[in-house]
Amino acid sequence: MTTDTVYYVCKYTPLELLDGFGVPSERLDPAPASFECADSCAHPNLCGYGKAVLEEVLEKGIDSLLLVDCCDVCRRIYDVLLDQGRMKFLFLFSLPHKCGNAEVSLIRKELRRLSEALERAFGCRLKEERAFASWHKSAQAEDRKEPHILLTGAHGGKVLLNTIRERTSLPVTDGTCTGSRRLPEPAGGEFYAGYAGALLKQEHPCMRMLFRREESDPYAAGIICHTVKFCDYYGFAYRQRRENSEVPLLKIETDSTPLSGGQLHTRLDAFNETIQAQGGIASGRNHRIRYVAGVDSGSSSTDAVILDREGRMIGSAVLPTGKGAASGARKALDSALARAGLSLSDLDAIVATGYGRETTGVCDTSVTEITCHARGAHFLSPEARTVIDIGGQDSKVIRIDETGAVINFVMNDKCAAGTGRFLDMMARTMELSLSQMSEMGLHWQNEVAISSMCTVFAESEVVSLIAQNTPAEDIIHGLDMAVAGKTVSLVHRLGGEPSYIMTGGVAQNRGVVKALEEKLGEQIFVSDMAQLCGALGAALIALDRG
Repeated sequence: MTTDTVYYVCKYTPLELLDGFGVPSERLDPAPASFECADSCAHPNLCGYGKAVLEEVLEKGIDSLLLVDCCDVCRRIYDVLLDQGRMKFLFLFSLPHKCGNAEVSLIRKELRRLSEALERAFGCRLKEERAFASWHKSAQAEDRKEPHILLTGAHGGKVLLNTIRERTSLPVTDGTCTGSRRLPEPAGGEFYAGYAGALLKQEHPCMRMLFRREESDPYAAGIICHTVKFCDYYGFAYRQRRENSEVPLLKIETDSTPLSGGQLHTRLDAFNETIQAQGGIASGRNHRIRYVAGVDSGSSSTDAVILDREGRMIGSAVLPTGKGAASGARKALDSALARAGLSLSDLDAIVATGYGRETTGVCDTSVTEITCHARGAHFLSPEARTVIDIGGQDSKVIRIDETGAVINFVMNDKCAAGTGRFLDMMARTMELSLSQMSEMGLHWQNEVAISSMCTVFAESEVVSLIAQNTPAEDIIHGLDMAVAGKTVSLVHRLGGEPSYIMTGGVAQNRGVVKALEEKLGEQIFVSDMAQLCGALGAALIALDRG
């Protein structure tokens, strides 16, 4: 890709100067499927975003890149590409983190240094009138003054932004470090003198700037904070927002590769449902309703619940999901209907939830498991304020108010650590059933620490412990404590508070529940219908909506 286009990544890139030189520019928006090229030439501990930028440059043969040393990863990218010696134009723009007179003077010198580099590389000269016109255009950007979703934090890219727009009901404003860029209006005079200060004093500064932090947005109905894995700056910003935000807040963390679609959709849909339910759980039932059903299509099991118009459960089923969401949902629904003595035509509404909620083929509408577990948990324990749900594929913690409405929630990463799948794999390794593990974990004698929550590494640890003749009870207790530790970290991240209720299939594991109670220092309510909580919540929502 040998062109005159200069690619960039940072909002502090002097784009108006490039326009003044007549050099086209384009922002890199990397979302590679892998880091094959980057791993071949960069240190393995380079962050995901740094690797993604390198991958994009190397894979597409980009030969002109303007980097800003806003963080160390940009310096490392520059070092790698400089060492390769293949770039037509490669420039590292030095950016101070303050905006005093000395810093403005430094930026002015950097702009002149960049100008000299552009002249050498592209054989062109600065036309100030064109640069001023571009600067004026950049100053005209307007903030959205209508209810919207604010995406803030680190660069997330078009894939994330478009996914959010598809899954939310309000307009989305890109307020990330690369999406919000507005300079003060030019005041005339010599271009370099005024432009240096304007570039440094943007109205929406990067989190790395020491003089200003996140600003409030009175029109934001909800805020999504995007962070890059292992990058602290925007993690701090999220923490500040969490402490002060009066609107629904969602944190999404990525490593700049494509996200797990199921988890991302669940988080965004639940976030959207929370915004739509600002007034609380809907009330006022349609009294012509006879029976409703809720179907929870999970990764391991599919659960179904049948309720009558009074909210009484008259049929339920828990079956393996099997080969597909559609067949699993129909089997579970048929089984629950049989127990209720009803047929499909007797149902007036069916709501689906779970990862397979959009592909069941038998439901009228779908609602995320976040909202459904909150609704079901409130029904089972009205005093509950924190829901801990550990299912086959993920773990989540949900804070709810006195009506059962979602206040906030967190989910585990795209990893099986601390989930039912993790325990299932460990049970297979030890040649035990899950019910046996549940009981044996209560009768341990000695503490055994499982140092890794990665399923593969933990399995190796368990195999080694077995080889050392470590009692199975002690190993299982170590696994229970590891799962509890992973889950409690989510509770603390969310700011969970009593009363606690646990839902999902792992709630049947008494060893895990006891380990969680020990780490939390609080009792956890576990209903006999814990595994049916998602399907129950879906059925209750069907009843509420009529």
